[in-house]
Amino acid sequence: MAELPAPLERLIAELSRLPGVGPKTAQRLAFAILRYDPERAEALAAAVTEVKTRLSYCQRCFNIAEGELCTICLSGRRNHEVLCVVESPLDLLAIERTAEFDGLYHVLHGVISPIEGVGPDDIHVPQLLHRVAETGVREVIVATDSDIEGEATAVYLQRSLAPLGVAVTRPAHGLPVGGDLEYADELTLARALSGRRAF
Repeated sequence: MAELPAPLERLIAELSRLPGVGPKTAQRLAFAILRYDPERAEALAAAVTEVKTRLSYCQRCFNIAEGELCTICLSGRRNHEVLCVVESPLDLLAIERTAEFDGLYHVLHGVISPIEGVGPDDIHVPQLLHRVAETGVREVIVATDSDIEGEATAVYLQRSLAPLGVAVTRPAHGLPVGGDLEYADELTLARALSGRRAF
């Protein structure tokens, strides 16, 4: 097989590090970028750089933010008494697409997984407990995935939140066992949120 030029090999290697991008997909993407005109290639590079330089995480909920707080935390129209806990910003976006939830969020950025050495302190659990204790939150919806780690995280959160006197609920029906929130359609998520049950 012919050896590729070093810059192209480097681009393929970097693209293959992205989640869900295997070697063949990385190669196809790299060759597509190679065909870009210089302006389009520079626009792509600038967009990647801008994401890394201008965006960070909300200091309150850990969603993606352009400043100290995200647009959801800054909104005066959200219900501050209901907090939905999700694993990732992608899960938050999936719930937002339903237009059924008007509360606030808390993004864990992971789940508890002893096998992988991830404990509650490695995700944003301490910040969640502090936030609930210090604010007027009355209900916490634990919307972690329904796989083993998501369920274990939900049980841990329920036990940790119980002494704080808040209602702890889970999205009820509509979400398949073992499924990921980010892949669920809006109607399924809307039904799951409206029919949530007590923990």
